[in-house]
Amino acid sequence: MIKPPRVPAPPKVPPAQLELGLAREKEQDRNYHLGGRSFYFFDFDDNIAFLTTPLIVFHKETGAEVPVSTGEFATVQNQIGQSGKYKNYELRWDDRNGSFRNFRDHQNEEIEKLGKKSQPFLEDVAQALGHPDFSWKGPSWSCFYHAVFNHRPISVITARGHHPSTIEQGIQLFCEAGHLPEIPNFLCVFPVNHPEVRKFLGQEALEGTQLSVPELKQAAIRKSVEAAIEKYGYNQHHRFGMSDDDPKNIQLIAEEMTRLKVIYPSLSFYVIETHGGDFIKYEVHAQGLKRKSEDGGSGQGSLFD
Repeated sequence: MIKPPRVPAPPKVPPAQLELGLAREKEQDRNYHLGGRSFYFFDFDDNIAFLTTPLIVFHKETGAEVPVSTGEFATVQNQIGQSGKYKNYELRWDDRNGSFRNFRDHQNEEIEKLGKKSQPFLEDVAQALGHPDFSWKGPSWSCFYHAVFNHRPISVITARGHHPSTIEQGIQLFCEAGHLPEIPNFLCVFPVNHPEVRKFLGQEALEGTQLSVPELKQAAIRKSVEAAIEKYGYNQHHRFGMSDDDPKNIQLIAEEMTRLKVIYPSLSFYVIETHGGDFIKYEVHAQGLKRKSEDGGSGQGSLFD
């Protein structure tokens, strides 16, 4: 059983975003008058925020460890062990000692042995908050802030394997530091590599097959849409959008939303690609994607409201 993580005190930083929030008025959903809601789904790393959390690749022969940033990993993951600078390296999957050990929770006793005060995710967020905001805010931060400020239902769908409560507490640090005006209106929080989350998303039903991160994210999107309809009721004017920085994830997100569009043809679905600092928005149709231009002066802030 995972023990509740301890939250580090946030650093003292100027509450620039909070001051911005006080100067703006809340906006109703575009389809509010028709009973529609806008639901925002976000990947976390390199999308909402840039953290310094490294993953580790291991030399195949010596076992030597090399840290790799999440941004670089999104680019080279298909080359690891095959070609390029990481041809002679491999990923190892042990949660405690493997490549993604920094993206998992640790028991409190392990944290103390490592000389840490809290879970790695919480420490990484606190560390980021000690730097100027332009260095850690991701390409979808403006959308995230807009959604939080306007109390839109939000799902966080991340490849991390922390407990959902750890992700929520990490995001709470942004609030305590003044960068968000309130705790997000969480619809779902899916760190898809957490064992209990993987089980909920259908991994246990498979025998001898491991779902990939994009496949788990597909399942999380579907669960989030179902949760939205269960909580807020079905309305043909509901709108759903997800932003992600990984091109491979974007492809499978689009595939899943296309399937959802066939099931729910009157609902609107959007995919936002943020790889390499881009911000490319597509509307999902049953026949495929249609690229949308940023118009009306809305920029990134509203995503699709």
